[in-house]
Amino acid sequence: MKALIFGINGQDGYYLSRLCHEKGIEYIGISRSEGDWIRGDVSDFVFVRELIKKHQPDYIFHLAANSTTHHGALFENHETISTGSVAILEAVWKESSHSKVFLTGSGIQFENSGKAIAETDEFAPTSAYSVARIQSVYAARYFRSLGLKVYVGYLFHHESIFRKQHHVSTQIVEAIKRIQQGSNEVLEIGDLSVQKEWGYAADIAAAILTLVQQDSIFEATIGTGKAHSIQQWVVLCFEHIGLDWQDYVSSRPFFASDYPILVSNPATIQQLGWSPTVSIDELAKKMMLGEL
Repeated sequence: MKALIFGINGQDGYYLSRLCHEKGIEYIGISRSEGDWIRGDVSDFVFVRELIKKHQPDYIFHLAANSTTHHGALFENHETISTGSVAILEAVWKESSHSKVFLTGSGIQFENSGKAIAETDEFAPTSAYSVARIQSVYAARYFRSLGLKVYVGYLFHHESIFRKQHHVSTQIVEAIKRIQQGSNEVLEIGDLSVQKEWGYAADIAAAILTLVQQDSIFEATIGTGKAHSIQQWVVLCFEHIGLDWQDYVSSRPFFASDYPILVSNPATIQQLGWSPTVSIDELAKKMMLGEL
């Protein structure tokens, strides 16, 4: 068994590659950045086609993306997510039709009325990022109609020590570590009441592999189904170093969050036998200690 992992340099790529190794699946990593993998751009159809033609992989995972909703990333999101998805799907259709393809979706691309979101809910193009994700899903459905096995996993917030620095979970952890070492800084947070999921990236990677290793369900929301406030995350991280969070945290005035809550309904992926193994408490400990 062989897999291609586009976006191997991110946290999902790391845990998915490790899981493939454990399962005896040979994997080849691809990223635009320097590293111990093949360097290339997923939006380059010629590059992607030659790679797929050469390796004839059993699985292809498209994890590459700049995970920001800022409008300034409009073209980057379109190229990496939308064009990248089409490049992979067209290459598979022409060169390796037996390959199973996984495309990453996001809970952010759905209408969010505050209830738990399922894969059958309506899409909402509320950001440049969500537009690109929605486009890639329609590409998936089109190529599925041509006979390809194309899977979409709609991922909700998940964390690990490999989470990029611009994410609030990592910003909080790193600030608290500095405070523990003597910094007198105040941690300013936009809205402590916002609720989201705090899944563990290794659990999410396991759900992705679970999804592609069956042939009856092709789209599923992947998340814990449990929402926790940013304040709860702050409290747990400060408790780990024995300090009162209220002495070190302030709210950012006039901050408007994109949503008050974002939570999944993971019933479909759970029907396939997957469930998360790491709680928010355990995740906070892992990130504070830097544990793999």
